[in-house]
Amino acid sequence: QVQLAESGGGLVQAGGSLKLSCVGSRGTFSRYNIGWFRQAPGKEREFVAVITWSGRSTDYTGSVKGRFTISRDNAKNTASLQMNSLKAEDTAVYYCAAGFRGSDEARTYDSWGQGTQVTVSS
Repeated sequence: QVQLAESGGGLVQAGGSLKLSCVGSRGTFSRYNIGWFRQAPGKEREFVAVITWSGRSTDYTGSVKGRFTISRDNAKNTASLQMNSLKAEDTAVYYCAAGFRGSDEARTYDSWGQGTQVTVSS
Protein backbone atom coordinates (compact mmCIF):
# COMPACT_ATOMS: atom_id res chain seq x y z
CA GLN A 1 0.00 0.00 0.00
CA VAL A 2 1.06 3.54 -0.69
CA GLN A 3 0.94 5.93 2.27
CA LEU A 4 -0.82 9.25 1.72
CA ALA A 5 -0.79 12.58 3.51
CA GLU A 6 -3.03 15.56 2.73
CA SER A 7 -2.32 19.21 3.40
CA GLY A 8 -3.58 22.64 2.39
CA GLY A 9 -6.89 22.82 4.22
CA GLY A 10 -7.97 25.86 6.16
CA LEU A 11 -10.58 28.57 6.61
CA VAL A 12 -11.69 30.54 3.57
CA GLN A 13 -14.55 32.91 2.77
CA ALA A 14 -17.25 31.92 0.31
CA GLY A 15 -16.08 32.62 -3.22
CA GLY A 16 -12.45 32.08 -2.31
CA SER A 17 -9.98 29.36 -3.29
CA LEU A 18 -7.86 26.66 -1.71
CA LYS A 19 -5.45 24.11 -3.12
CA LEU A 20 -5.15 20.75 -1.40
CA SER A 21 -2.12 18.51 -1.83
CA CYS A 22 -1.68 14.77 -1.41
CA VAL A 23 1.80 13.26 -1.09
CA GLY A 24 2.44 9.56 -1.56
CA SER A 25 5.23 7.48 -0.07
CA ARG A 26 6.24 3.83 0.34
CA GLY A 27 4.60 2.71 -2.85
CA THR A 28 4.58 3.21 -6.58
CA PHE A 29 2.43 6.31 -6.63
CA SER A 30 2.23 6.43 -10.41
CA ARG A 31 0.47 3.04 -10.55
CA TYR A 32 -2.59 4.22 -8.60
CA ASN A 33 -5.67 6.16 -9.52
CA ILE A 34 -6.03 9.00 -7.01
CA GLY A 35 -9.40 10.09 -5.70
CA TRP A 36 -10.60 12.90 -3.46
CA PHE A 37 -13.50 12.39 -1.06
CA ARG A 38 -15.04 14.60 1.59
CA GLN A 39 -17.08 14.06 4.73
CA ALA A 40 -19.06 16.59 6.74
CA PRO A 41 -20.08 15.92 10.37
CA GLY A 42 -22.97 13.47 10.51
CA LYS A 43 -22.84 12.89 6.76
CA GLU A 44 -21.61 9.97 4.69
CA ARG A 45 -18.36 10.16 2.78
CA GLU A 46 -18.88 11.74 -0.63
CA PHE A 47 -16.92 11.32 -3.84
CA VAL A 48 -15.41 14.54 -5.17
CA ALA A 49 -12.95 13.78 -7.98
CA VAL A 50 -10.68 11.11 -9.44
CA ILE A 51 -7.66 11.10 -11.74
CA THR A 52 -6.23 8.04 -13.46
CA TRP A 53 -2.67 6.82 -12.92
CA SER A 54 -1.44 8.57 -16.07
CA GLY A 55 -3.32 11.80 -15.42
CA ARG A 56 -5.01 11.49 -18.81
CA SER A 57 -8.56 11.14 -17.50
CA THR A 58 -10.51 12.85 -14.73
CA ASP A 59 -14.02 12.76 -13.32
CA TYR A 60 -15.93 14.96 -10.86
CA THR A 61 -19.13 14.89 -8.91
CA GLY A 62 -21.69 17.25 -10.39
CA SER A 63 -21.68 19.74 -7.54
CA VAL A 64 -18.01 20.65 -8.08
CA LYS A 65 -17.75 20.55 -11.87
CA GLY A 66 -16.42 23.81 -13.22
CA ARG A 67 -15.10 24.84 -9.80
CA PHE A 68 -12.61 22.11 -8.79
CA THR A 69 -9.67 20.74 -10.76
CA ILE A 70 -7.76 17.56 -9.92
CA SER A 71 -4.20 17.06 -11.14
CA ARG A 72 -1.09 15.02 -10.38
CA ASP A 73 2.67 15.08 -10.76
CA ASN A 74 3.99 11.55 -10.69
CA ALA A 75 7.60 12.72 -10.71
CA LYS A 76 6.94 14.28 -7.30
CA ASN A 77 4.48 11.64 -6.05
CA THR A 78 1.83 14.29 -5.54
CA ALA A 79 -1.78 14.97 -6.46
CA SER A 80 -3.68 18.21 -6.03
CA LEU A 81 -7.22 19.48 -5.82
CA GLN A 82 -7.62 23.12 -6.81
CA MET A 83 -10.89 24.44 -5.37
CA ASN A 84 -12.29 27.71 -6.67
CA SER A 85 -15.54 29.59 -6.04
CA LEU A 86 -15.94 27.79 -2.73
CA LYS A 87 -19.35 27.55 -1.11
CA ALA A 88 -20.41 26.93 2.48
CA GLU A 89 -21.63 23.48 1.48
CA ASP A 90 -18.06 22.54 0.52
CA THR A 91 -17.14 22.54 4.22
CA ALA A 92 -15.87 19.07 5.14
CA VAL A 93 -12.84 16.97 5.91
CA TYR A 94 -11.19 16.16 2.60
CA TYR A 95 -9.39 12.86 2.04
CA CYS A 96 -7.20 11.62 -0.77
CA ALA A 97 -7.19 7.93 -1.62
CA ALA A 98 -5.21 5.55 -3.83
CA GLY A 99 -6.54 2.50 -5.63
CA PHE A 100 -5.38 0.50 -8.62
CA ARG A 101 -8.89 0.75 -10.04
CA GLY A 102 -10.19 3.64 -7.99
CA SER A 103 -13.34 5.26 -9.30
CA ASP A 104 -16.26 7.14 -7.71
CA GLU A 105 -16.91 4.65 -4.90
CA ALA A 106 -14.92 4.58 -1.66
CA ARG A 107 -14.72 0.79 -1.71
CA THR A 108 -12.52 0.93 -4.83
CA TYR A 109 -9.63 2.48 -2.87
CA ASP A 110 -7.05 0.71 -0.71
CA SER A 111 -5.12 3.55 0.93
CA TRP A 112 -6.38 6.73 2.57
CA GLY A 113 -4.82 9.84 3.99
CA GLN A 114 -5.64 11.26 7.41
CA GLY A 115 -7.79 14.08 6.04
CA THR A 116 -7.52 17.86 6.02
CA GLN A 117 -10.23 20.25 7.21
CA VAL A 118 -11.75 22.75 4.79
CA THR A 119 -14.08 25.34 6.28
CA VAL A 120 -15.90 27.84 4.08
CA SER A 121 -17.54 30.75 5.86
CA SER A 122 -20.52 32.63 4.47
